[in-house]
Amino acid sequence: MANTATTGAKNLGSTGVLYDERRDFYIRPNVVKELWTDVAPFLTVVANQGTISGMADPIFKMFEHRNPWQKQQFKLNDAVGTDAVLETGNAGSAEALTLDTTASSYEGIELGENLVGLTCEVYNEAMSTKKGVVLIMTYSSGAITVKNMGSANITLADNDMFQVVGNAQGEGTGSPVAWADDLEVVYNSTQIFKTPVEITGTLLQASLRGESKELARLRDQKSAEHKIQKERAFLFGANPQGIKGGTFGTGHESILDAGDKVVRTTMGIIPALEKHGVSDNTKYNQNVFASGDIDSYSEFVDAMEKVFQYVPTVGMKRAFVGAGALGYWSKMANGSGFASNSGWTVNIGDMKRDALGFNYRTLETPHGVLQMIPTPALRGYYNKHMVIVDSENLFHAQYRAPKFEASIQANDADLVKDQYFSDEGIGISMIESHSMMVTP
Repeated sequence: MANTATTGAKNLGSTGVLYDERRDFYIRPNVVKELWTDVAPFLTVVANQGTISGMADPIFKMFEHRNPWQKQQFKLNDAVGTDAVLETGNAGSAEALTLDTTASSYEGIELGENLVGLTCEVYNEAMSTKKGVVLIMTYSSGAITVKNMGSANITLADNDMFQVVGNAQGEGTGSPVAWADDLEVVYNSTQIFKTPVEITGTLLQASLRGESKELARLRDQKSAEHKIQKERAFLFGANPQGIKGGTFGTGHESILDAGDKVVRTTMGIIPALEKHGVSDNTKYNQNVFASGDIDSYSEFVDAMEKVFQYVPTVGMKRAFVGAGALGYWSKMANGSGFASNSGWTVNIGDMKRDALGFNYRTLETPHGVLQMIPTPALRGYYNKHMVIVDSENLFHAQYRAPKFEASIQANDADLVKDQYFSDEGIGISMIESHSMMVTP
C-alpha cells in the first residue's frame, strides 16, 4: 500500500481521499430544490371549476345555442345605383332589391317570407354610416321591396347592410310567417395519457444522498410530468376536426398510430381559438388579437369591450398569461413603453395567492376585471400570449378516473415499473366567450 502521509499541519485540502470520499458537502442531504412548484394552473382551474366524469363515450358532444336576436342582419347584392333613392312615405315604394344569400352574408335570421313586416336600419357595408330605417313590404325568391320610414331620402348601394330593429304589422292582417333555428353541436374527446417510471431492483434497494430512495423521487417527478403534459394538452392539443367538425368528415375523427391503433386527442383551447375564433379587428365579435391590435389606449379599450361583451355571472374572467404578457401589463402600469407617449396607464394589482394554490394579479379594464395567472407552460413562442376564458363554457372531461398503476413489470424482470394513467380532455363551448391576445 502506498504511503499517503504528509508533513506539516493536516488540512482539508482539495485532493485525495479526504476531499473525494470523506468530506460531506451536502448541507441538507435529503432536501432537493425544484423549479416550477406550481406547474399546471390551467389544469387546476379547469378541474376545480367543473369535472364531468362517468361519461358514456370518450368522444363527447355538447349542444350550444346563440340567441338569434343578438344580431339580425343581412346584405344587399344589387347594383342598385341611382334608381334606388327611397323617398319618404308611400311615395317611396321601391323596386325589388336582390339579397346576398350566401351563408356568411346574413346572421340571426332566415331569408324568406318571414322578413315581411320587419323594420330595419340601413347601413353602408362597413356599418359606419347609417342611412335610415325601412319597412320590408314583400319577399320573393331572394328579393325584397321596402319603404322608407324616415323623414329623409335614402340612397341604397350594393352591399348595404340591413339590421333588424323591430317589426310593424298592418291593422287587420294575419299572423306573419314564422321561422325557427336549431341547436348547434360542438365536439371534443378525451386523450389517453401514460407516464411510466422504471428502475432496477438493485437501485430500488440502494440508500442514496439527495433523495434516499430513488423510486420515490422518480414517482414524484413523473407525477409532475404527467400533470404538466395534461396542462399542455389542454392548452395546445390539436385534433384534425377541431371542435366543430371539418374537412375530414362530419364527426370527430381520430388518427391511427404506427400499429393502426386509434389515437384520440383532445383539442386544446389555443388551437380551438386559432381555428374557430375571429381575428378580424374590424369585427365586433373579434376574440383573437394579434400583437399589433393593442398599440394605443383606444385600441386597449376597444379590445376589452370585445373581450367582456359576454360577461360571466362571476363578473370576472381569468387570463392565463406567459411571463412576457405579464411583464407587458406591468410596464403599462408603470407608464413605460408606448403608454408613456400616449399618456395612459393601466391598474394592476399586487401578486396574491388564490385558494387553489396559484399566484395571480388583477388587471382592471374599463369593461371588466381580468385575473392574470402566470402559467409556466406559456413559454417560448407563447411567452407573450394571454388566454382569457369564460369558466362557464369550459370544463374538465374525465372518461376514466386517473390512477397510479404500481408494479406493472413482467414477473421475471428484476425491476420495478409504475405508470400514471389518465383518460381526460377539455370541453370547450361558445368559443366566442373565450379570447386570446398576443401582447407586443
